[in-house]
Amino acid sequence: MPATPLSRELGARDLTLFAIASIVGVRWIASAAHAGPGSILLWLLAALLFLIPLSIAVAHLTARDPGAGGMYLWSRRDFGQWHGFLCFWIYWMSTVVWFPSAAMFYASAAVFTLGPRFAPLANSRPYLIVASLAIIWVALGTNILGMKVGKWTENLGASATWLLGLALAVLAFRIWQRQGSATTFHLLPERNWDTVNFWASIAYGMTGFEVAGMMGAEIRNPSRDLPRAAWIASAFTTLFYAGATAALLVILPPGKISDLNGLAETGKAAGEILGLPWLSPLIAVLVLCSAVGQFGGLGSAVARMPFAAGADHLLPPLFARVHPRWATPWISMLIFGALASLLLLAIQLGDTAQAAYQTIVSLMVISGFLPFLYIFASAWKAGNRLSAVSGASVSALAILCAVIPTGDIHRIWLFELKLALGTAAVILSAFFVYRRQTRV
Repeated sequence: MPATPLSRELGARDLTLFAIASIVGVRWIASAAHAGPGSILLWLLAALLFLIPLSIAVAHLTARDPGAGGMYLWSRRDFGQWHGFLCFWIYWMSTVVWFPSAAMFYASAAVFTLGPRFAPLANSRPYLIVASLAIIWVALGTNILGMKVGKWTENLGASATWLLGLALAVLAFRIWQRQGSATTFHLLPERNWDTVNFWASIAYGMTGFEVAGMMGAEIRNPSRDLPRAAWIASAFTTLFYAGATAALLVILPPGKISDLNGLAETGKAAGEILGLPWLSPLIAVLVLCSAVGQFGGLGSAVARMPFAAGADHLLPPLFARVHPRWATPWISMLIFGALASLLLLAIQLGDTAQAAYQTIVSLMVISGFLPFLYIFASAWKAGNRLSAVSGASVSALAILCAVIPTGDIHRIWLFELKLALGTAAVILSAFFVYRRQTRV
């Protein structure tokens, strides 16, 4: 593969904030709190058995192959060109699935904070579609400006996440002092099918550090800076998820915290209890800033894989084009946005907005975890045996759990059919694109 015209702009601080912005998704806090206090134990287990092994594996593999593309480079080197392409393609498509589901969440959460007059829009399918499309294209449009500018987007997102975690902790402590906890805490999760499906979401919430490996060609000193970033980001992520979930449960009981609007509901409740009417809008601003950082981190990193595949002639040459002014793989970003937009529209067919959201989350988890089997297989070959076994086991379990429908799914056959067809479409599309390109 030819040398990439990408500059090394990321130092240790930038890389740490980039990793935090890419890993932490504030959307998972509401889902975890809705599932109950047993989610805190699930967060800790996911960190121990998946996040830390993943961070160790990515740091080691990126130091070995410090180029653009991350898991594409590793799987291509260890298992051959087809497997490298398949790994990249599935992960790329899973992020295409992630974008509309995350956009739906943030569009719903933002409007819900505006008050009772606007709250019905949070469950309005037309509003969610239009607002989600706007979020996707604004995020991708800013990423075209390049890492020299874009890294500050990730820095802003990570800083907002820190502030949000601190604010939730302070609010929960004040409310606990005033009236005690709204939830009776217990260690073990509830024993039902919703918990089984949610375990997959918990594990998925711990993914994200792998994108740091995709930026290998833009890290100043990968062998020194990545291990530092890995441990700091892992520690913060674990503390944030467990602590923020506990904070929400101190303020409201699980039954009053919804998957889509839980943060807004909690902010509103805390504001009423403490007499702070501006609190809910403040939380909304922090959530949106965190979202901008996460969209920026994932959007910019994932674009490096089709860029690398295009340089290897496994995709049309236009994927390897770099913008002459901003030095970004802008073509792959535009194609990515188009696919995410089409999926956002297609997934709405045949069920409620909540069921559509759950379907897209499950499809995202299934397709998202398949490439991790390649990452941990490469880690095994590189000698990181313990990390490989732990991470691969959690990945396989998460895929199995994702096919279990929750109580929001009323037509189970339609839910399973969408998952089966969606997963098959991703794999078959990889085969046909690869076959066509290798025949040229």
